[in-house]
Amino acid sequence: MNWIAIWVTFKLAGLTALILLIIGLPIAYWVSFSRWRWKFIVESVVALPLVLPPTVLGFYILVAIGPRSPFGRLYAELIGHPLPFTFEGLLLASILYSLPFAVQPFAAAFDQVDRRLIETSWTLGVSKFHTFFKLIVPLSAAGLVTGAVLSFAHTMGEFGVVLMVGGNLEGVTRTVSIDIYDEVQALNYDAASQTALFLLIVSYLVLLAVYAINRNVWAAWPQK
Repeated sequence: MNWIAIWVTFKLAGLTALILLIIGLPIAYWVSFSRWRWKFIVESVVALPLVLPPTVLGFYILVAIGPRSPFGRLYAELIGHPLPFTFEGLLLASILYSLPFAVQPFAAAFDQVDRRLIETSWTLGVSKFHTFFKLIVPLSAAGLVTGAVLSFAHTMGEFGVVLMVGGNLEGVTRTVSIDIYDEVQALNYDAASQTALFLLIVSYLVLLAVYAINRNVWAAWPQK
């Protein structure tokens, strides 16, 4: 197996899940609690990666961060190199691509919190900031874990966006899915099979954890 590609994949998936946990919470909070009648426009934009072909999304991201775009030129002037075909560019694309996999479970979990508890907290003088972190987040823990795990797992299986924005640079942007594709192209089926089996096992374990958390299986564990 290509352990370098596995390391790049886990690093990309871990950072993507962490960043989406940070930026996804305020977006999901706004989606869940906002009463703006046109908020479905924002919800549709967030959910767009669910239905858009990865190559199309990757193409637009590549154009948006490329050296001909204002953002791409600004980045190149500040950092000294263009953003496409770097790990940072791939990370940005992964965040956009996996955004709905984090925001939607977060917002669904927030929707389940009893509004009377929240209003009681506000009535008692607790600020919205502290109400969010001391009441809403603990009561939404299962949904938050689900969103983080799903965004991690989804990033691990990326192919089209990775190929469009990151390319295939060993140790930088070559992920497991790209490595499997290359091994198949080289007719090296044994190596492709080993890596694919590894990804299958990891993906199953991730989903197993998500379902176990949502079923709250540990609640039935005998207490000593």
